[in-house]
Amino acid sequence: MTERKDILCIGSVLWDIIGRSASHMRQGSDVPGRITRLPGGVALNIAMTLARFGMTPTLLTAIGRDPEGDELINACQQMGMRTDLVYRSDDLPTDRYMAVEGANGLIAAIADAHSLEAAGAKILGPLEDGALGAPDTPFDGLVALDGNLTAALLKDIAHSPAFAAADLRVAPASPGKAERLLPIVNSGHGTLYVNLEEAGLLCQTQFDTSADAARGLLARGALRVLVTDGGNAATEADANDLFSQTPPEVLVTRVTGAGDTFMAAHIAAEASGASRADALARALQAAATYVSGDTPL
Repeated sequence: MTERKDILCIGSVLWDIIGRSASHMRQGSDVPGRITRLPGGVALNIAMTLARFGMTPTLLTAIGRDPEGDELINACQQMGMRTDLVYRSDDLPTDRYMAVEGANGLIAAIADAHSLEAAGAKILGPLEDGALGAPDTPFDGLVALDGNLTAALLKDIAHSPAFAAADLRVAPASPGKAERLLPIVNSGHGTLYVNLEEAGLLCQTQFDTSADAARGLLARGALRVLVTDGGNAATEADANDLFSQTPPEVLVTRVTGAGDTFMAAHIAAEASGASRADALARALQAAATYVSGDTPL
């Protein structure tokens, strides 16, 4: 028998190792700052925000059976997430992400999500074995999906009966992986959350505004899109409507995870019954609050 969940979060759950400095940085900079290790990954960042909004996320991911993996599972449980359906591997180590941020934004980042990619479709087993869904009763709830999965698996998901009834919400893991989502864009299924750069990569062009990018993605076959552009206007659009809102002006102190916070806040707002305009406004406020967070340096 399938068990109802508030929302499934599918994708990367790993350790974030983030170096932050109050100084402007460039290639070769060597400056003082702080280095932290925190639970992270696109799927987990989304789940953490959803949990803060009172939802109960269920994680579908790959986490190693190593000490780092046990520690990560425990951290997720402490934050109110369901981890009983996570694929645990004896052979694959727990994934990691490393980033360096300065006063001028993200300087560089490396995502080591090789274990998630190697696990492949094994993480989706609960959607087919009856735990969450089965071939004759597909899961019909909210699903947040991130682009850290392989291109082949994302292509399969775009056309999989296991996701046919789901309210699918999709985000690329990074601009470098944005094009992996083309099959989902072309399938006309789900809601796509991207920034201006990612929208341009998906449409193989450059856009000046989020509204232009939203129109371009809809023309490519997307069902519904939300496009952000830093401190500039963000746009939500589908075939029937398009509207933009400008984020609150804040002092930016961190950027890693901001897009994930925006997506989660928007999902939570809509799940609570907010209108489309109100949901966008709440998401922009949540992202602004996040990037202006007080980070000791």
